[in-house]
Amino acid sequence: MSSGNYKKIVILGPAHPLRGGGITTFNQRLAREFQQLGYDCSIYSFSLQYPSFLFPGKTQYSDEPAPKDLVIHSAINSVNPLNWIRVGNRIKKEKPDLVIVRFWLPFMGPSLGTIPRRIKKNGHTKVICIADNIIPHEKRPGDKWFTRYFLKACDAFVTMSEKVMNDLRLFENKKPAVLTSHPLYDNFGPLIPKDEARRHLGLPETGKLILFFGFIRKYKGLDLLLEAMHLIKESPGSEKLSGLKLMIAGEFYEDKKTYDDLIEKWNLQDCLVMKTDFIPDRDVAYYLCAADAVIQPYRHATQSGVTPLAFHFEKPMIVTKVGGLADMVPDREAGLTVEPNAESIANGIREFYNLGEAHFIPHLRREKQKYSWQKMVDMIFKLAEEIG
Repeated sequence: MSSGNYKKIVILGPAHPLRGGGITTFNQRLAREFQQLGYDCSIYSFSLQYPSFLFPGKTQYSDEPAPKDLVIHSAINSVNPLNWIRVGNRIKKEKPDLVIVRFWLPFMGPSLGTIPRRIKKNGHTKVICIADNIIPHEKRPGDKWFTRYFLKACDAFVTMSEKVMNDLRLFENKKPAVLTSHPLYDNFGPLIPKDEARRHLGLPETGKLILFFGFIRKYKGLDLLLEAMHLIKESPGSEKLSGLKLMIAGEFYEDKKTYDDLIEKWNLQDCLVMKTDFIPDRDVAYYLCAADAVIQPYRHATQSGVTPLAFHFEKPMIVTKVGGLADMVPDREAGLTVEPNAESIANGIREFYNLGEAHFIPHLRREKQKYSWQKMVDMIFKLAEEIG
């Protein structure tokens, strides 16, 4: 069956009005790509994604208007087995040719594993998983069982980092799987001049500014970055670093006090710009375009949705050599790769300003051409052909 025979496609995963961050953005952008190519594509999202006691942020819901060009059903209750059966039966009757299900957390394994099982009883639909993680960043009891249950419901898999592919093969080594790159997030608008972006955010138009962007969780290494800022403050190593500020843009998904204590311990208040609320889609471009560089000091990782954002807005990156982060950032071209410790991160920041932002721009413009949504769609259809 060729791609032309796949007329109806359903995506299972978070979408508006959920504030799922990168996964929500990805699902909606992928749905648009299918629509632009002429396919009938809808999204089945969650009516309840996380019980409130499990959600680490302030709210699960966006205040932005619903996208008018997408069909989104807020239907899945992650903790109600009767709901899973009803939703599965509903989609089963629609007889989609392909169901694409996102997997990022074992907690979702029971719901997202049961629904495809019901759908496939129609004897027609193929189920492909796009896996952001197989082994979670924070481990909990039941993870392995939930993950195995989910994986058995899928016919094939897409991963976006070698780390996730290797983890997948620990659980499932027979079904078809492909490794492809995370496409660019090109849906946040065009590049904005740096001075205009800074004015919009109420920042000085000049001065050195690096950006930590996204939800704040332990594995993302913000504590290492704060220590690196302390090292630079104590021994900048270059006049080029005078006045350097770090902008932290994103909501805390863990105890803020840990970081407040470090900021006070190292007297970093004057070095930081704190924007620690959820960043709505309408403001994303301003944060990326205001910065000289984007820094990802992760302790461990699979891949990151921040990297495709940085590529789109042509911002050099300083990333740690963990998981798949460095795979998308050729060293001294699209950015700099460093070890996941404070001293190496500090040296990376120093090296970035020694080279200068302009050094990286031609490489970023060349490299970003590799990461298209058309390529992701082509990989999905190629994989579908391998399903028996």
